[in-house]
Amino acid sequence: MGGSYVRRVWEHDPTIYAPARYRRACSYEAFIPDPLAGLAVALPGDVMGILSEAEKAIADLNQAAAPELAPLARLLLRTESIASSKVEGMQVDARTLARAEATQEGGRNVGRQAAEILANIDAMELAIERAAGAEAIGPDDLRDIHRVLLAHDDGARLPGEFRDSQNWIGGNDYNPCGADFVPPPPEELGRLIADLCDFCNDDVLPPLLQAAIAHAQLETIHPFADGNGRTGRALVQIILRRRGLSPAFVPPISVILAGQKDRYIGGLTVFREDRLAEWIEIFAAATAAAAQLADRYRRLVADLQERWREQLRERSNPRSDAAAWAVIAALPAHPIVNVPIAMVATGRTRPAVMNGIDELEAAGILIPLSTSQRNRSWEAEGLLDLIVRLEDAEG
Repeated sequence: MGGSYVRRVWEHDPTIYAPARYRRACSYEAFIPDPLAGLAVALPGDVMGILSEAEKAIADLNQAAAPELAPLARLLLRTESIASSKVEGMQVDARTLARAEATQEGGRNVGRQAAEILANIDAMELAIERAAGAEAIGPDDLRDIHRVLLAHDDGARLPGEFRDSQNWIGGNDYNPCGADFVPPPPEELGRLIADLCDFCNDDVLPPLLQAAIAHAQLETIHPFADGNGRTGRALVQIILRRRGLSPAFVPPISVILAGQKDRYIGGLTVFREDRLAEWIEIFAAATAAAAQLADRYRRLVADLQERWREQLRERSNPRSDAAAWAVIAALPAHPIVNVPIAMVATGRTRPAVMNGIDELEAAGILIPLSTSQRNRSWEAEGLLDLIVRLEDAEG
């Protein structure tokens, strides 16, 4: 691993306003990472142990997969996407976002930041779908994920396109001089992205090791003007799904990374300093914690659903094929639900769903969010409290 620096001179662009102290030529060093082709990895025994434990935790989580748990899989994916946005400083609380999602699915507009985070969920789902069916990951796949990711970001630059100019992290807004990190010049991107995709399509390394290296390499290349972190964290889930390690349940790794942001950024820095083992240890430990957190959450949601079923039995005990039971099964994916969402989620008719929602409201399982008879929605009792705990990595 590692790389080299190339010294460049930044010439002032007179078309861009800048304070006087920035209107001069200055030099900077751009970092060009070594290609991943033919990479040989030798890790200390203790780091390999942490890596193996993390992969086992993901495998154990996915062994619990069953058709009736599909809504929970969607919610874990949703949580990963939200946390990935949180790493970038976008903060929307769980209830606000859940209500925004129900509003958006009902065909109405939502706030800019909520729309952007919901787009991040769409991008993550797109990434997983592509990973499941594509023969190989290519540059176009990365562009497509990025395009969806920034679809609702009004200030996004070049959504779905690799950058054609120098970018940098830290320092000032006008030139890369004094920046904390300067990625490769744009003319290097073509070969670096091609090399990264080739690495992602190989299966020589353990899946989680491959995902950790690919993520750090994409972060180092920084191929987009915006949205590199979220795209890179989506790439992790692509690799884990392609390699068969997480066929059903996504470990919400970004939940842990968001809570350890300084450690996460420090890990990416040591990766660039050719201290691979340190980065792998940080990433693997976060992944193991995420998988264990998700498994605890899976158990809590199953317990909550069983309590809902008992409440429904005590209140009205409808027939076994009643829509109310199907709505309970679908609620983990939709903590805020309305009639159209419930119809799609359960495959039941509108009258059946409306009757089921009435029964669930009477049993105290669905809490109405307004008294209006138009665009009505309900919150699943107790579920958002569990989601908040999961997103805060409390389990």
